Amino acid sequence: MSRNLTTAFASIAGSRLVMLVASAAITPALLYYLGSGQFGQYASVMAVFGMLMILVSSGINGGMRKYISEDRSDEDERWKDHVFAYYFRLATLFALFAGGLLAVGAATGAISTLMDADYDTYFYLLAVLVVAAQLRSVARRALMGLKLEHIAEPLQVVHKVLFGVVAVALAALGFGVPGVLVAFIVASTAVFAVAMALMARQVSLSAILKPVPEDFPRRELLNFNHLTIVYTFLLTSMYHVDVILLDRLVGHEAAGLYKAALVLVQFLWFVPKSVQSMMIQSTSDLWAKGRTDRIESIATRVTRYSLLVTTLMAVGLGALAADFVPLYYHAPDVELMFGPILFLLPGTLGFAVARPMLSINHAKGDMKTLIAATAAAAGLNLGLNVLLIPQYGMIGAALATTVGYGSLPLLQTGAAKRLGYDPLADARIGRIAVTTAVAGLPIAVLPHLINGSPIPFVGPSVLTVVVVPPVGFVLFAVVAVATGAVTLDEVFDLLGALPEPVSSRALALRARVTGD
Repeated sequence: MSRNLTTAFASIAGSRLVMLVASAAITPALLYYLGSGQFGQYASVMAVFGMLMILVSSGINGGMRKYISEDRSDEDERWKDHVFAYYFRLATLFALFAGGLLAVGAATGAISTLMDADYDTYFYLLAVLVVAAQLRSVARRALMGLKLEHIAEPLQVVHKVLFGVVAVALAALGFGVPGVLVAFIVASTAVFAVAMALMARQVSLSAILKPVPEDFPRRELLNFNHLTIVYTFLLTSMYHVDVILLDRLVGHEAAGLYKAALVLVQFLWFVPKSVQSMMIQSTSDLWAKGRTDRIESIATRVTRYSLLVTTLMAVGLGALAADFVPLYYHAPDVELMFGPILFLLPGTLGFAVARPMLSINHAKGDMKTLIAATAAAAGLNLGLNVLLIPQYGMIGAALATTVGYGSLPLLQTGAAKRLGYDPLADARIGRIAVTTAVAGLPIAVLPHLINGSPIPFVGPSVLTVVVVPPVGFVLFAVVAVATGAVTLDEVFDLLGALPEPVSSRALALRARVTGD
């Protein structure tokens, strides 16, 4: 399949959509077979795993995608072989070290002292999982760096589905949390084997066993790796600090309701996160060649498209909150989530705008500029949460977080301009604002009209959730084209870049509409 930004996005977004559906099926099944107690243990173990993998893999994943995508064949004719070999060995070393620490912790009783005796077994398995997951990740990220998203992303789906099938089966057979962890190891190992077989067609795997040349820029790659860990930690802290502080300062119940609201609004990041995932490998080589004009063209386009789609979703969620949230979360006091959701939406929208910039700035490799901008946002987020949560609870957390999130696009735009490009050069923010105002009002009113209509057999909330999204999408799309936030030519260009049969049908429709 011919690769362009549209097909890369389609591969990533399509795979992530399938994974969302798979997760929606796997999680309730695991909860049912494990029971709430063991499921809580599993969640705790995976939280430790997630934090550990930030240190073990975040820098390697970003570095692999950045450097293997660059064309430095004039400096090193086997550049891609050497990049893959270097990062593969580094990833293996980090994983073995981390896994060894976990195993030692379990063997010495340190884990059982801190947590519980059951966790010793879990952490032995977690030690193996760290290695398996690291190898799977580095092989798959290499495929992404080679701009083979249409191969790398479906491997994520294979991993999720294989994990789900094995995990649910073992949990149903009574193997508990160890069975679920074994399923994770099996799925990771299988995908690693497939990914390495595919990588063998792109690079020489024998390079893993040979030293890289003396003039290979080890220090550059290692520094990028370490600084990426710092950057990732700062960015990730913005997802968790509000929940942690709310839990400590207000209570578990408030933290639980707020976390549920946060998870819901973060669904708005589906499109921007998919765009973000393809930006490092799509712009690294352009940075290396000094093509800031092309980078600016890509950045401003993907930023505008991300802003448009996320704004539409934010308007829809804001309009549907009172109807959708009680249907989605069958929990007491669910109405207490409405306020945090509405306060979180502007900041979540701001974070969505920043996501493409984050990866493009990351691809440049000037980590000090990126870290400074991200640290400022993370510091603001932390400070406001500490200040507002004790007095205002969930609303204070939502307000602090939305300001912290909202500062990201401003700070990252400043960083981008310092790096030499303007991501908002053609963002058409004024036209998007007009589109939102014109289309947002009827979208917001529509749920009230439906709820006020006596409709037999179907509850008004259900009908609202079914009717408003498609009607709102059509209305928003029409207004967006009318205001020039997006043009028909751009819509047809996007559709025409997709694989057959979509591209040919888009071409035919374009000819019919334009008369060309």
